[in-house]
Amino acid sequence: MLDFNRFKVLTFDCYGTLIDWEAGIVAALHPIFAAHRVDMNEDELLARYAQHETEVEAGSYRRYRDVLAEVVVRLGRDYGFTPTDNEQRSLAESIRNWQPFPDTVGALQRLAGRYSLVILSNIDDDLFALSQPKLGVIFNDVITAQQVGSYKPSRRNFQVGLQRINRDKSEILHVAQSLFHDVAPARALGIATAWINRRKDKEGSGATPPSSVQPDATFATLAELATAAGL
Repeated sequence: MLDFNRFKVLTFDCYGTLIDWEAGIVAALHPIFAAHRVDMNEDELLARYAQHETEVEAGSYRRYRDVLAEVVVRLGRDYGFTPTDNEQRSLAESIRNWQPFPDTVGALQRLAGRYSLVILSNIDDDLFALSQPKLGVIFNDVITAQQVGSYKPSRRNFQVGLQRINRDKSEILHVAQSLFHDVAPARALGIATAWINRRKDKEGSGATPPSSVQPDATFATLAELATAAGL
């Protein structure tokens, strides 16, 4: 188990870890598929989403709004329809409706009593601003892909995070749901990791690509992590 006493800063992925992005993605895409009379298998859809988002983000940097619009276009191609301009924009617009997991706010408030909390997210600044009020705490810093100019799993996002936090990496714990986007690059840089396994009772890796990397500790919820920290 991790020695939580040595950490001063907790960095968090947001979407998938704090915010239930898979529920948000499915809810946003369902009316698009219905409008084009296409049946939607949730597990298959999330797997295709993971593939397309990863491919788009690996290319030249573009805003997350534009990433999501391109993902909708590619999903339409997969399923044999052409999404309208409004449909292409609707996935990013739906982020304002995405909700925190039930344990998120209470756990963050418990953790904020001891640690500095920092967001490290693959998002645009204005889109994160839509989620910020729902999280119940004020973060010490918010580091977005837009600010860095790249998307996790690029190590650059974590390197910028280390520069901004300005503490020894031994004092930092990165908390995330995605093994692929977060745990793997953080561990490669020597940052301790806690995996929040939000898909514990589900098959597959959902909206993130699979990865065999091993985190330093695993919890089913953020509340479990807060309890393990003695809070």
